[in-house]
Amino acid sequence: MENTPNPQDPGLTGNVLFYKNPQPLNPEQHAGLGVKTIDEPFAFLRSAHAVPVTVTEFGMAAAAYPIIFVGQDRTPVAVMGVAEGQNLFVTDNGMTEPDFYIPAFVRRYPFVFANDDQADRLLLCIDRDAPMVTNQPEVPLFENGEPSAFTQNAIEFCKEFERQRRSTAEFTKIISDMGLFEQKSVSFQPRDQQGNPQGEAQKIADYFAIDENKLNELTDEQFNQLRSSGALGAVYAHMISLLNWQRIISRAIQKQTGQAAPAPAPGAAAPGAPTTPGTF
Repeated sequence: MENTPNPQDPGLTGNVLFYKNPQPLNPEQHAGLGVKTIDEPFAFLRSAHAVPVTVTEFGMAAAAYPIIFVGQDRTPVAVMGVAEGQNLFVTDNGMTEPDFYIPAFVRRYPFVFANDDQADRLLLCIDRDAPMVTNQPEVPLFENGEPSAFTQNAIEFCKEFERQRRSTAEFTKIISDMGLFEQKSVSFQPRDQQGNPQGEAQKIADYFAIDENKLNELTDEQFNQLRSSGALGAVYAHMISLLNWQRIISRAIQKQTGQAAPAPAPGAAAPGAPTTPGTF
């Protein structure tokens, strides 16, 4: 698989959250491009109420957000808002709330791997319309026709993200094959200032979760298989993360009323910067 900047411009497949104009990096077309510091580095995240997470992130993400599974592929996502188009962890000035873990899916922006229709390979792309991408950069993408240290770092980060994405797909297949998923829903009951129910309950989400009863019904052989695959820790992290639904609902209420947001749970990891992909 190709995972370096490519001088060609093949057709690409796939649409990815956040990316408006992903272009395969090449030293001729993007020779003068780079990135710069911007005033609202996480503004692109403001309209995402759920963000994909990889299985290795469950432990860190579970300290802040509910982790649920959605869609036919049972993609795990961290819930960051109760309404579509609303992220409760991005401030009005385009920053993330301090001390809450920021998923790698977010931190890799504006870089991404894309599928090439013409060959079985992945190409490193950059969102040309990202506000931090500029032809008057503070940090260049290329130096002397070769990827800069910054771009090499981005390549390695995206490589690791792709490995973790595949591990996540293997994890969800194991859980699905064992029949541990159960469809669930979560609702919110609006209340007045005295705490009395006001109006009808509002459904927030339908989703899939790992059912504790089904987990307990596994045979010893199945349970040992789950443990030996390394999936057990992620299972428990996911189940614990569902306790964060109340946090999400509380933050939504506080946003509406203008109250201060609650502090994160102990152990929440610090966010990374979107323009400088770092370690996983």
